[in-house]
Amino acid sequence: MACLVARSGRELQRYDNLGRRQVVGCIPYRFKNCSDDSVGNELEVLVITSQKGQARGMMFPKGGWELDESVEEAASRESLEEAGVLGNVEDGLGKWNFLSKRHGTFYEGYMFPLLVTKQLDLWPEKNVRQRIWMTVDEAREVCRHWWMKEALDMLVERHKSLQQQNEEHMLSCSLR
Repeated sequence: MACLVARSGRELQRYDNLGRRQVVGCIPYRFKNCSDDSVGNELEVLVITSQKGQARGMMFPKGGWELDESVEEAASRESLEEAGVLGNVEDGLGKWNFLSKRHGTFYEGYMFPLLVTKQLDLWPEKNVRQRIWMTVDEAREVCRHWWMKEALDMLVERHKSLQQQNEEHMLSCSLR
């Protein structure tokens, strides 16, 4: 059973050697079902509203990386707390340095893909966030953070590459 209370406070927060707060996020994704209920190749991603609401823009779940957890554990926790999803955290998409307009400070952000295996009806921030599944193109339009859009592009490229490798493998197997 997952914990249904969000962490709060900054006493366990990680900072890099330049004093930038370290944050971790996930791009929760799944493969869109086809009309015949089979699973297709098209990605759908889950975006969330900020705590201030949809007028402030959409984003992917992210938050502070704390001293008592691995970066992957932090990514998984943030996805549970903010979006109410569980899944498999995959290899990282990268690291970005960005300026928080709200706080006027620099952050170091890490992003990971999260293949969603379970979507919860109740989650810690259900009362302050909305979550919406959408296509990659729709998410790119509504996402308010440039660095999250770059991470999304990297996820799409990774899946295209894997898809191409699978097709090449299937072709080579059929030629044997």
